[in-house]
Amino acid sequence: MKVAILAGGQGTRMQEVTRLIPKPMVKIGSYPVIWHIMKHYSTYGLQEFCVALGYRGDIIKDYFINYHTRQSNVSVNLKTNEIKNDDNIADEDWHIDLIETGEKTQTGGRVARMRDYLGNDTFLLTYGDGVSNVDIKALVEFHKSHGKIATVTAVRPPSRFGALEIEQNNAVSKFAEKPEDTDTYINGGFFVFEPAIFDYLDIDEECVLEWGPLEKLAKAGELIAFHHKDFWQCMDTMRDVNYLNDLWDEQNAPWKSW
Repeated sequence: MKVAILAGGQGTRMQEVTRLIPKPMVKIGSYPVIWHIMKHYSTYGLQEFCVALGYRGDIIKDYFINYHTRQSNVSVNLKTNEIKNDDNIADEDWHIDLIETGEKTQTGGRVARMRDYLGNDTFLLTYGDGVSNVDIKALVEFHKSHGKIATVTAVRPPSRFGALEIEQNNAVSKFAEKPEDTDTYINGGFFVFEPAIFDYLDIDEECVLEWGPLEKLAKAGELIAFHHKDFWQCMDTMRDVNYLNDLWDEQNAPWKSW
């Protein structure tokens, strides 16, 4: 099963750092947040990733293309231009497709533009700027149990996010972005989708996953909520960056499942 990661946004709320790098490359400890996300998925045996690139996608490409070099001691022969990694301490067995989806493309358009890479199988999707200790195995099993097109992980963090109205059978009856009511579940990402999701998407750059496709799925009874009541945190501001780094430095990072 493949994991798609949305990593193309500009991160306008934290321009102190995102003027130079894309938000998924902002570091927690010594590693970018996208690495932390991928490490969590790989704990559950998921090793195939499709990363939707956009703003400063070249930096994400460079990071993974030179990943082994960054993790190893390197010998350089300036006369022959030979470069040798003396040792390789990286243990990730990952296959990563780095896909250019357009600098200004919205989330729905990015997913649609990854279709050829994701194939005709069930796949997972998340944002490239949030970490959680969500149980991926339980999430996938829950998704398979209800037989609908889409599963969204529902969490209860601060009020600045979109809300999900959830029925007693866990069906999402309404998907509303950024409501004023703070006592509700919100979209925490960590989706599971059937290939039928592509019938709701458009490759147009204006297609926003959260405003159109998920709303339509909710109205059709095809969007089901997986409740996650433990740790979840996005990286939206420098305050979030500092908080996550404090947890990591204190060796108290709840999302560290490896």
